[in-house]
Amino acid sequence: MPVNALYTDLSDYYDLMCADIDYRAQSHAVQRLQQLFGNGGRRHLDLACGTGPHVRHFLDAGFHSGGLDINQPMLDKAAIRCPEAHFAVQDMCAFSVAEPVDLITCFLYSLHYSATLERLTACIASVQRALQPGGLFCFNAVDRTRIDNRLFASHTVQIDAGHFTFSSGWHYSGAGERQALRLRIEKTTGDQTLTWHDEHPMVAVSFAELQALLEPHFEVHVLEHDYQRILPLSDGAGNALFVCVKR
Repeated sequence: MPVNALYTDLSDYYDLMCADIDYRAQSHAVQRLQQLFGNGGRRHLDLACGTGPHVRHFLDAGFHSGGLDINQPMLDKAAIRCPEAHFAVQDMCAFSVAEPVDLITCFLYSLHYSATLERLTACIASVQRALQPGGLFCFNAVDRTRIDNRLFASHTVQIDAGHFTFSSGWHYSGAGERQALRLRIEKTTGDQTLTWHDEHPMVAVSFAELQALLEPHFEVHVLEHDYQRILPLSDGAGNALFVCVKR
């Protein structure tokens, strides 16, 4: 998959763009899920790891953790944040590991970067091959049938380099296997404002379709998108946390 130019150019600002994310809560929740559903092992791989904030929390919790991403500038920053971890430039839809791991994560809806159902299927197969028996695959996803194109999430950050506003929202046409993640970034310094617009092609899939892809390889648990409590998915929910145990 080609590297997105926006993130290459703005890799220094990636952590600002994700400043409203509670990486600690997400990491600790998955560590608990590994204890409850997984094999208890502590070898961890984070897909689409970016600058490595989740990997840092897994390392601090005693995991042997590493990550992969397609963006080298991101991984350069991850290596600074987590010098004891191993990072690799790999496509999550066609990756391999030297030794099987116990836990694979894919946070921040990044599984949707597979972009097509064919590549999503290949990603799931790569995960299955990379896991130990009883290993766990955890990720979050959005149901294409529940997307509201009107909704955008925004947050602002003030640093010495300027005032930033980050906005993002899902968009789905209502048909087909492609949806988009639409992004807007504004940087204001003094009286000058720079604006970037971007649209990332993402795979569109319903939860039922996603379960059908996973179930030949995994025992699948679909939970509320809640990193504080473990609850079954409620009717009508459009976001979910998938917990998948290798068969």
